[in-house]
Amino acid sequence: MFPKLSLLATAALLTLATATTPPVTPPTSNQCCTSVLDSGSAAVSAVAALVGLDLNGLNVPVGLGCSPITVIGNNCGSTTVVCDAPEKQWGSLIAINCLPITL
Repeated sequence: MFPKLSLLATAALLTLATATTPPVTPPTSNQCCTSVLDSGSAAVSAVAALVGLDLNGLNVPVGLGCSPITVIGNNCGSTTVVCDAPEKQWGSLIAINCLPITL
């Protein structure tokens, strides 16, 4: 009976749903890393090559020798950072986009 109104209402709802969808951000994790270096450093390039990562063109801090902090109050003893959650295949060798945690 009201095909144009129905079409207009559907279009408006789809536009609203698209406009209110939050951006997708990668999961993060708290890490304790032995060092945090620039992604262009020789050490990071060597470790990235070992695990098959291509970091060319990235300009992000990278954590080396990282392990997750799972207990509140864990004594890291190194550099405490929050990083993009590492994939299992990277093990504790490398974590990407690591930013210092200041408490």
